[in-house]
Amino acid sequence: MSGLRGDGMSAKRAALGACLLALVLGCHRSQVFDAHGVVEEVQRETGQVVITHEDIPGLMPGMTMNFDVPDPALLARLAPGQTIDFKLEFTGKAYRVVAATIQATGAPQSGGPTLAGAPADREPAPPFRLIDQNGNPLALADLHGKLVLLDFVYTRCPGPCPILTGVHADLQRALDPATRARMHFVSISLDPLRDTPAALREYAAKRGADLANWSFLTGPPDDVAKVLAAYGVGSQREPEGTIAHLVITFLIDADGRIVRRYVGLEHEVAELKGDIEALAKSAS
Repeated sequence: MSGLRGDGMSAKRAALGACLLALVLGCHRSQVFDAHGVVEEVQRETGQVVITHEDIPGLMPGMTMNFDVPDPALLARLAPGQTIDFKLEFTGKAYRVVAATIQATGAPQSGGPTLAGAPADREPAPPFRLIDQNGNPLALADLHGKLVLLDFVYTRCPGPCPILTGVHADLQRALDPATRARMHFVSISLDPLRDTPAALREYAAKRGADLANWSFLTGPPDDVAKVLAAYGVGSQREPEGTIAHLVITFLIDADGRIVRRYVGLEHEVAELKGDIEALAKSAS
């Protein structure tokens, strides 16, 4: 991974973050960016590729993350260890690899988390006990009887986290009152060193999350690390301060079992709402 990194400067990171924020808060026109990186993993069943990439000027700093690949033929050409030049489309709500040229083959670089390492559908959700945005303890066991939508974010994330939280905030507002009363949203911080309860409250407020049934969790770094490892999302801190992680959301039933994993960002509110309403109905 070090071979893909330039000499990072704080001002450069800030500029990249500002550019992305402008895109996220703007008109959401699709834009295509040139990028370069190494393929770490390909998961054809979910249409995902994990790439360790260099800085993408005007979009995001270098990091390792998973991207959607909508073209099955393109996905079929990609393999772990390939060094690629690729085109990344940013729609305002998702990142899509839409073209790639293979420059070399070799071995994956990051040694980070893999999509294959995340718990699968129908498995028991790994337990956790952490601290919420008000400093109060919350465990998965405390939510027994509730449907849980669980994701992983960090407040200084320059890319997918604000988008993911925004989609889930839209979902929260879209649920009918009866279904919403049976739901609890949980976001676990990938950066407990910086994400204090106060920082999480501020992040939640900026993204429109209703904290009546949404908990943003942090805690001692070792405790958080165990939870992140159990869910397979990773939290590898890069030299420039970004955190390599996978974008995965888990829908957990009232008995604490994973019903569905949503990998990447290509999941609309209507899809999530339909799944949750169906699960609530089946549990009635």
